Amino acid sequence: MEDYSQKKLEIKGRLAEFKKRGESSNKEIFEELAFCILTANASAKMGLRSIEAIKPVLYNGSPEDISHHIKGKHRFWRIRPKFIFETREYLKEEFSFNLKEILKSSKDREDLRDFFAANKRIKGIGYKEASHFLRNIGFSGYAILDKHILNCLREFGVINGEKKPANKPSYLEIEKKMRRFSEEIGIDMDELDLLLWSRQTGEILK
Repeated sequence: MEDYSQKKLEIKGRLAEFKKRGESSNKEIFEELAFCILTANASAKMGLRSIEAIKPVLYNGSPEDISHHIKGKHRFWRIRPKFIFETREYLKEEFSFNLKEILKSSKDREDLRDFFAANKRIKGIGYKEASHFLRNIGFSGYAILDKHILNCLREFGVINGEKKPANKPSYLEIEKKMRRFSEEIGIDMDELDLLLWSRQTGEILK
């Protein structure tokens, strides 16, 4: 794509930041998971504003504490705090909040994504946001099929009239098509994701 050469260095720099994030503390990794919970059916900017607002109560606050900090900054200020709280308490109770160990213990990349996407105790995210979370902490090869990426894939004829994937099989099918497209044009899958997102939004965020 024509704009890849112009954005290549910035894209690679952003991916390097993600990898470094994955080497940080359990609390910082959970912060990234909470950001992805906040971003689902919202926007990256709304997620960024909201995660900054709730940092003082993210690790120990009640749902009410989190709601208080997020009110006026997020459209789902009532329900998302409950998702974050319940996910946090599950990770504390079952895994002593050791997210780094969870990430290291899974040898299969699909099992790892399933742990976050299909686990009923991890609230508020499906395959898109599970992929988003893993990408944002340095894991590679997952497609983040939000509306921006889907629109671009339609623009380039990678997919036709496919709607937003409603389940795991439909998600994996579109992801497979995107991976094949990335191989055909010679742009790494993770770089392609950021490139397509920037074509729609004008920014390279996370």
